[in-house]
Amino acid sequence: MRILDTFTALTAELTAELTAELTVRQKQYNYYRDQLLTFEEGEVEWKPLGEIGEFIRGKRFTKADYVDDGIPAIHYGEIYTHYGVAASHTLSQVRAEMAASLCYAEPGDVVMTGVGETVEDVGKAVAWIGSEKVAIHDDSWAFRHSINPKFVSYVMQTTAFINEKAKHVSSGKVNRLLINGIKKVPIPIPYPNDPKKSLEEQAHIVAILDKFDTLTHSISEGLPHEIAWRQKQYEYYRDLLLTFPKKEEKQCASD
Repeated sequence: MRILDTFTALTAELTAELTAELTVRQKQYNYYRDQLLTFEEGEVEWKPLGEIGEFIRGKRFTKADYVDDGIPAIHYGEIYTHYGVAASHTLSQVRAEMAASLCYAEPGDVVMTGVGETVEDVGKAVAWIGSEKVAIHDDSWAFRHSINPKFVSYVMQTTAFINEKAKHVSSGKVNRLLINGIKKVPIPIPYPNDPKKSLEEQAHIVAILDKFDTLTHSISEGLPHEIAWRQKQYEYYRDLLLTFPKKEEKQCASD
């Protein structure tokens, strides 16, 4: 018991320290993301989303349409429960015979939720960077454009964008994105008169933010992975300590 108590205390202390570190890193990540995408210095133009690209609404499908092998699909609810900044594979697939009735996001599109329980959930975005088109639910929108999709997705996470987006969300039993309003929300385009340099700068910013995102959110790398690993390590040694070899039973002598 003393060994287990000591190990429990050490694990709890280390987990608390890692969790505190993760909280600090998340705040730091949010701060630097907002700073990088504010563009207080340098050549930049803020353009309304409606001038940069177009919005395509998805088509309805339900859980009854889900299959193990079918058309890759993104349900709006998965965007704020499963996906991060970008995705190349889908969590769900729907029946292949539905193909003609569905609406799709193309590689490079940014898929946004159309509804949500909170204002922040409404309009949450994931950049679709898979190699094939993907079906999207009717409570979501595909934003089709010609700039870096992860750059757009990161911009849509910023405090400034969320505050602007909130002005174009209707409140009720369900919060809903007002698409004609969201088209007016501007996002920054670095070096707008030089498309090549603009894309290079977008890619540079994405690379920086990807490193921060991995550190603070990745369950296969970074601090979340370390916290999960320590918990598994604790459970392994706890179980090992509490597993005792069985005594051999004596066999009755035969006549």
